[in-house]
Amino acid sequence: MQVPASFDYERARSVDEALELLRRHGEEARVVAGGHSLLPMMKLRLAGPEVLIDINDLTELDHIDLVGDELRVGALTRHRALLESESVGRYFPIVHDAERVIADPPVRNRGTIGGSLCQADPSEDLSAVCGALHARAVIRGAEGERVVSMADFHQGPYETAVGVGEMLVEVRIPVLPGAGSAYEKVERKAGDWAVAAAGVALTLREGRIADAGVGLAAVGAGALNLHAVQTLMNGSEPSEALYEEAGRVASANCSPVTDSRGSEDYKRHLAGELTRRALRRAVARAARSTAREA
Repeated sequence: MQVPASFDYERARSVDEALELLRRHGEEARVVAGGHSLLPMMKLRLAGPEVLIDINDLTELDHIDLVGDELRVGALTRHRALLESESVGRYFPIVHDAERVIADPPVRNRGTIGGSLCQADPSEDLSAVCGALHARAVIRGAEGERVVSMADFHQGPYETAVGVGEMLVEVRIPVLPGAGSAYEKVERKAGDWAVAAAGVALTLREGRIADAGVGLAAVGAGALNLHAVQTLMNGSEPSEALYEEAGRVASANCSPVTDSRGSEDYKRHLAGELTRRALRRAVARAARSTAREA
């Protein structure tokens, strides 16, 4: 039986209290909500915080709001809420695509978007999704708030821009006219970590792709925002030739490793194929969105 090392427990009643507890306990403290990312690592002794700060009472961080030209999602928002949100499905079908293949109902009922992003696992679905959507992360600390791009938020495997005494409080996603997005994933069994996955988001302007975003999961670090593929897509007309080239570039710009889920070559092949599939679906959805708005 795997048991984590001993730790102290605090339950915060407000964001300010949580930040004060984080400041007081320093590097030895971690926040916990759903616990589906942190607790397994603690059981394996891969993480050993001395203090857990429970933030489940912070209802101010549990929201999905359309504010101007962006959707603002609180860090405590559960996977289930994202999956059931009409606004999320309307503007960002990629999120619904991903949420349907994240783990199982018990995990989706308790797990949060903040926990998923702060885990910064290269195989994590929502990190790839938020990278493709060019989302921004709102980080709060004693000195106030700062907003960073998702590309800057993820600084490496299991490393984020959240510093000591800070916490992620919100994710902001731009709402763009004529937008379409999609997520494709291959897994060994339902609810498993991805063997490989690809998310694509874009808009169509006068028949050409703009605002392209591509994020891959489970194929190595640094694939959450594939600039080479995005540069290829922006300004191009959708075509099978473009999809094929985008897949080739995605495959060439990831760094998978051989493990129990598959060989490096197999994962690289999947990265290209799933990028092509997600791109086709994203373009089709963008075309329908453009037609509705016309």
